[in-house]
Amino acid sequence: MRRFVPVLAMFVLALLLVGVASPQGATRVGGQIFDATGKPYAGITVQIKNPDTGQTYPVKTDKDGRFSQLLPQGGLYSVVVIYNEAQNQSYTEQHSIKGGQDNDIVINFKDVIAQQAAGNSEENKKAEEAANAFKNLKEHYDTGMAAMTDAAQVRQQLNTAPADQKSALQDKLKADYQTAVTELQQAELGAGTSTKDAKNHALIWASLGQALDGSNRFDEAANAYQKSIDLQPNASYYASLSTALAKAGTAQNDPKVTEQKVADAGAACDKAAALDPTTTAPCWKNVGIVLSNKGDLKDAIGPFQKATQANPKDAQTWYLLGSAFTGTIDTKQEGDKLVYVVPPGTTDAYQKCIDADPNGPYAPQAKAALDNISQLSGGVQTQIGSDKASKKKK
Repeated sequence: MRRFVPVLAMFVLALLLVGVASPQGATRVGGQIFDATGKPYAGITVQIKNPDTGQTYPVKTDKDGRFSQLLPQGGLYSVVVIYNEAQNQSYTEQHSIKGGQDNDIVINFKDVIAQQAAGNSEENKKAEEAANAFKNLKEHYDTGMAAMTDAAQVRQQLNTAPADQKSALQDKLKADYQTAVTELQQAELGAGTSTKDAKNHALIWASLGQALDGSNRFDEAANAYQKSIDLQPNASYYASLSTALAKAGTAQNDPKVTEQKVADAGAACDKAAALDPTTTAPCWKNVGIVLSNKGDLKDAIGPFQKATQANPKDAQTWYLLGSAFTGTIDTKQEGDKLVYVVPPGTTDAYQKCIDADPNGPYAPQAKAALDNISQLSGGVQTQIGSDKASKKKK
C-alpha cells in the first residue's frame, strides 16, 4: 500500500454530479482515487455511508484506483477514503448521489493537498501574525510590570533612606513609573489590535491604572480602571477605581468636584462589595486613608466606620477611626473654662482597637490616646477665668 502523509484534515466538499442513467435504472456510485503524487491509488478502502440510515458500503480500489458500488437509493452520502487503516486515518467528502443513475466520483489527493496548502498558507500567515503580535504585547507588558516591581522596591527604600539619598530615589521612582506607563500603553495598544481576549485586555488596563496612580495621574488612573471594568467587571478593579477616584477628588481645588469624586469612590466600593464582600473593608479603609492623608479627617470618619462594620477585627482601622475622631475635637467656652468637645465614638474606637489586638502595634498608641482624652475631660482654665478669680480675692 502506498503511504500517504497524514497531513490531510477533514475536508468536506459537496458535488452535484450529472450521471448517465444505467440501463437497469440502478443507482451506482463509482470513480477513481489518485494518491498524493497523482498516480492511481490501488488497494485502499472506500466507504460509502448513508448518514440518514447509518448504512455503510465498503469497497476496495483496483490496480487503477477505481471502485464501484451499487446503492439502494440516491441521496447525500459520505465518501470516506481510508488511506491508513493501521492508524485509522481517513479523508471524507460528501456527495449528492442521484438515484437511478451512474454517479462518478474522482478524488485526487494531489489536488486536495494543493487546495489545503493554499488555504493553510493564509491561515498560517494569520496565525503567525497573531503570535508575533502577542509576543510583542507580552514583551511590553513584562517590561512594564518589571518597572512596577522596581518602583515598589524603591518605595520601601525611601522609608528608611537617609535624607541625602531621598532625592535620587524619588527620581528613580518617577522614572520607573514613567517606564511602566509607556510600556503598558504599548501593551494595551497591542491588545486592542491583536487579540479579543477581554481578560488579558482588562488586566493590562488595570496594570496601567496602577502605573498612572503611582505617577500621581489619578484621573487617568481612574479612566484606566474603568476600562478594565468595562471589559471584565471585577471586585479588585472596582476597589482600585475607588482609591483612584478618592485621590483624584482630594487633588481638586473645586470642593464640588471633590465631593462628587469622593461620592463616586464610595459607589465603586459598593460595587466591589456586591461582587466580593471581602473587598468591602479594605476598599472603604483606603478611601478613609486617602482623605486622612489630605487632612480631611471629618469626611474620613464615614469610610472608616463602614470599614470597621465590615471587619470589626481590624485593629488598625479602629485606630484610624479614633484618630479621625480626635482630629475633629472641638472646643467651647463654659464660664472660666475652655471645654473640649470629644465626638461620640472616639474613646469607643480606641478601645475596640485595643480589644481587637491587645498586643498589636496599635494598642499602645490607642492607650496613649485614651489617656490624653481623659486628661481633656476637665477642660482648661482660661485667662478670663483667672482674671475673675484674682478680682474676687481682692
